[in-house]
Amino acid sequence: MSKTVAKADQRPSISTPRSAFERNWRLYIFEGIELAIFMISACVFTVFLDNPSYPAVHLIPNPALRRLLMGIAMGITAIFIIRSPIGKRSGAHFNPAITLTYLRLGKIDVWNAFFYVAFQFMGGVSGVAVSAIVLRNSLADPSVDYAVTSPGQYGTAAAFLAEFFMATLLMGAVLWISNRPAIANYTSYCVGILITLYILVFAPVSGFSINPARTTGSAVFADVWTAEWLYFIAPLLGMMIAAEIYLRIYGADRILCAKLHPDPKYPCPFLCHYPLHRHGPEPPMEA
Repeated sequence: MSKTVAKADQRPSISTPRSAFERNWRLYIFEGIELAIFMISACVFTVFLDNPSYPAVHLIPNPALRRLLMGIAMGITAIFIIRSPIGKRSGAHFNPAITLTYLRLGKIDVWNAFFYVAFQFMGGVSGVAVSAIVLRNSLADPSVDYAVTSPGQYGTAAAFLAEFFMATLLMGAVLWISNRPAIANYTSYCVGILITLYILVFAPVSGFSINPARTTGSAVFADVWTAEWLYFIAPLLGMMIAAEIYLRIYGADRILCAKLHPDPKYPCPFLCHYPLHRHGPEPPMEA
């Protein structure tokens, strides 16, 4: 059998919607909360750094420097989410493209992936909703516009390529680091660093998303759906290609888990082959 194809006993069986929900509804909620936190952070820091009613725009007139600060803030937010107790339980995907890539890799079954994605979208919308209630007109101001993502001055093609490149590199880095026990605990820091650099370099090109649920959460309130399709296709395509490359180079046996931060202190719901990992009181996802 080709090493690029997972062995039959390595793939989760397809559960029913009811059994999946009854087993793992807490994890679905965690995924929604994680993206909600990410969106609240994005909205808050976008307001503070880009709304001219706040002092940052005047104290730091250089937009590149403000983007760097924004990148650092969002990178730290991502690290916090991945290393948080809920992130360590659910796997801290908080991105439909990541979940669907792990579905392709055989680490999560169809219905659990479906609920993960559904709650991620709900979390994205909820996070912006909470931000809108708290920040009000400051978030709706045209300078912020609900932290919406849309193609920049270089056009749709450039935005697509930017989102594709970022997603490919991010997923490749996650797979390479998280599947090496000696360095797996550094996965969150790698993600945080990449997010910081992505916002600094690519925010003017695509707005920086690589997350369909993140883009949808802002678009619902801003009512801006410009080239929305690319924020769905480019991240998923990039991550899927990264997964295929990883499979061809290292094989399915080197995909140990679907968690971004494997931690034996927390139960793993996935079909986990991680050394020293254990399944806790929550049963695995239809392993």
